[in-house]
Amino acid sequence: MNTHYSDDARHLASAPIVVGVDGSVAADTAVAWAAVTAVDRGRDLRIVQGMDLKGMRRVFEPYYALEPPVLDALKVHSQETVDRCARMAADIAPGIRIETEVSTADPVGLLLRCAPTAHLLALGASGASGLAAHVGSTMLAVTSHAEGAVVVVRTDPDSGRRVRRDGPVVVGMDCAGPGEAALGVAFEEASERGAELVAVHVWNDMSFGRYAGDSAILFPAPDVEMTEQALVAERLAGWQEKYPEVLVNRRVYPSDTAGTLLAWSRSAQLLVVGSRGRGAFRSLLLGSTSNALVQHALCPVMVVHAHDRSSA
Repeated sequence: MNTHYSDDARHLASAPIVVGVDGSVAADTAVAWAAVTAVDRGRDLRIVQGMDLKGMRRVFEPYYALEPPVLDALKVHSQETVDRCARMAADIAPGIRIETEVSTADPVGLLLRCAPTAHLLALGASGASGLAAHVGSTMLAVTSHAEGAVVVVRTDPDSGRRVRRDGPVVVGMDCAGPGEAALGVAFEEASERGAELVAVHVWNDMSFGRYAGDSAILFPAPDVEMTEQALVAERLAGWQEKYPEVLVNRRVYPSDTAGTLLAWSRSAQLLVVGSRGRGAFRSLLLGSTSNALVQHALCPVMVVHAHDRSSA
């Protein structure tokens, strides 16, 4: 367990909460969530939009669509978008300190540049097109690559698209080694919110038939559960000592990590997971669980990358 944050930029007092916008309803929801979070934590809010002029030139220059008057109109529209979001944030959280930025860079590159010095990075759950996010979208690209903590602000359609602000913080535990950064952030979030922490561990995910690092046939089923419970208790012990005020509810399940966490998203105010792709491209991809959650959960989902990407 790493209990020292001196080398972690997200814990500096100057680290803002950064939210990416594009004029969509989902982005407005992310701004509202980020504004409340920023004022609760005494942090600045930074609202950014990337115009992706290079990408638009590739598509539209053959049609002469990017003449100076058109470019000027695009810049004005983008500035109006971030200004509107800033006014909305100020109305929601009076007294909040707000900075805005409109960049000609593509949205993914802009957000990846902002992430290393942000307390956290917030995104809407879908883009301006109104379509759900798919592979190659800004949301998946940023959650796959950004350093630190990225929150996809998802809502519950059964509650009128409301962002839930009560209920537990739920963390998906990985007892195989990776995921310590996510566990630390989950304890911190539960402490900040005065919420219960539900630590969810699933016996098997993709390595079917193997439990606690050994073949399942070596263990009768009750012994498997006892072994896994012991692993979870050991993994949590140091963090519980650091955050004694956090009530921890340990839950161990036999299978289906994504399905289990999606079920918890019906009552959680935040899901926290680490990001680790499997196989040769693990550093480039979201894991299947994180991928499912950022696209289908019913509450905000925080994806945490270790700052030392070489050890992730």
